[in-house]
Amino acid sequence: MPWPSRKRDKGAVADKKEPDAKIAKTEAESPDKEEEEKSTKAPAGSSKSGWKNWKKTKESDSGGEESKITYCHWLLKSEPESRLEKGVDVKFSIDDLKAQPNQTTFWDGVRNYQARNFLRAMKLGQQAFFYHSNCKEPGIVGIVKIVKEAYPDHTQFDQKDPHYDSTSRKENPKWSMVDVQFVRMTKRFIPLSEIKAHHLAHKADGGPLKNMMLFTRQRLSIQPLTQEEFDFVLSLEEEKPH
Repeated sequence: MPWPSRKRDKGAVADKKEPDAKIAKTEAESPDKEEEEKSTKAPAGSSKSGWKNWKKTKESDSGGEESKITYCHWLLKSEPESRLEKGVDVKFSIDDLKAQPNQTTFWDGVRNYQARNFLRAMKLGQQAFFYHSNCKEPGIVGIVKIVKEAYPDHTQFDQKDPHYDSTSRKENPKWSMVDVQFVRMTKRFIPLSEIKAHHLAHKADGGPLKNMMLFTRQRLSIQPLTQEEFDFVLSLEEEKPH
């Protein structure tokens, strides 16, 4: 196990740019704390026009038909900077993933029930954004794909692991993980602040990011994305930073 429990939900902390942000429980069924991704106030810009231009392109490609809303992509949060949790460094950046054999690793350490259920819903070949979290400037840095569907997370049984769960049994494991493989870096870093600017604009004009879980369920480290959400965010890599 070259990188023990580097992806996690339990014990998540707020991004460093918001040091006074409070952490709250995300679900009544789970005592786990989750990360709250907050950013500065959305800057003035051309988010609405960007959405309109993107919509025109999509309508041109699809004949103007609306795509069916389903969750078929994902956003995975991981910490690129060192942080000790029960004596173990949970750092795991996209460069760490690229350094793994075959640029592939297991996504372990998730200890929130909703995030676990999202892991279990992942299908072979689906793509996800790799999101750097709990750092100076959080945001999307690359794309990975699911290369093995959910199976028991072995770290729940390892007493030396920071995510050991004494209540989980091997005959009925509580926690799951998937295997992911590096696909590519995004053409540029897409910061949380930029995505939030579009989210706020789309809440007003009905754009694809209006219900994005990055802002409606901020603390979840595993988040589903619709096709429209994934396509719009991916289109931002072609734009110049605001």
